Amino acid sequence: MPSLHERVEDVPLLVWAFVRQFEKKMGKQIKNIPQRSMEALQRYPWPGNVRELRNVIEHAMIVTCGKVLDVGIPTFKNTEQLDNDDLVLESVERRHILAVLQKCSWRIHGAGGAAETLGLKRTTLNSKMKKLGIERPPTTGDI
Repeated sequence: MPSLHERVEDVPLLVWAFVRQFEKKMGKQIKNIPQRSMEALQRYPWPGNVRELRNVIEHAMIVTCGKVLDVGIPTFKNTEQLDNDDLVLESVERRHILAVLQKCSWRIHGAGGAAETLGLKRTTLNSKMKKLGIERPPTTGDI
């Protein structure tokens, strides 16, 4: 089967399939994806193929707060340009958890909290945060 960057006409179909899959899982409803986002998704070379596209759409679903999907197009790096930090799964997981925590204003549990957004139990998220060295930054009242 040809790689995804050779089948750009499949990208919109896959994007909408992933959106519908995540809508059910996350309890969100997406009505629109901006045309410029869809075109950018079709121009991206997708070195990680369909799995990478699915991850990009999942992240977009997590951070989107309305009915229009807010897609962050990844920046492409050749594998020769990757540094060790990009190759470590823990680093990717840490960055993702931090992004969700910031989006949720560091609320860890409860409705709209990071644990719910990530689909994790509160205790599991706390455990991952401890393992990855993630600590809530001090607020102005904490200083």
